[in-house]
Amino acid sequence: MSNLEKVSYIRGLAEGLELDGSKKEVKVLNAVIDLLDDMAKSMARTEEALNETRDQLDEVDEDLGLLEDDFYGDEALDDEDDDDEEECYYEVTCPNCNETICLSEDIICDGQIECPNCGKLLEFDLDDDECDCGCGCEDCQDKD
Repeated sequence: MSNLEKVSYIRGLAEGLELDGSKKEVKVLNAVIDLLDDMAKSMARTEEALNETRDQLDEVDEDLGLLEDDFYGDEALDDEDDDDEEECYYEVTCPNCNETICLSEDIICDGQIECPNCGKLLEFDLDDDECDCGCGCEDCQDKD
């Protein structure tokens, strides 16, 4: 049952009571029912506008998808495949607290990091020619 139907039902119940319309309480009750009716109509208009907007947005999204396919072609698929590649992580045991932490190749290539457990500085001695992790990152290539 919609809000408009519910308000109509409540209005029917109030009219069925055959209350004296000249009494203050009945006037308040009728004013509340009129307010509910106005609010229900306003909500119905808002819901209708929202549904129209949603339909238009779906159409724009679909059109944009077609444009992306035309413009990017297979390149968009290649970029998505690159995101699926997993980054390599290494387990390192902190010599200070003996906790094992997982570090990415980028962090290893940076050469140092503070231990997240004890806060002590962990340094990684990298070969001057190439990073031990073999990642080929810019930091390692700059050393060449």
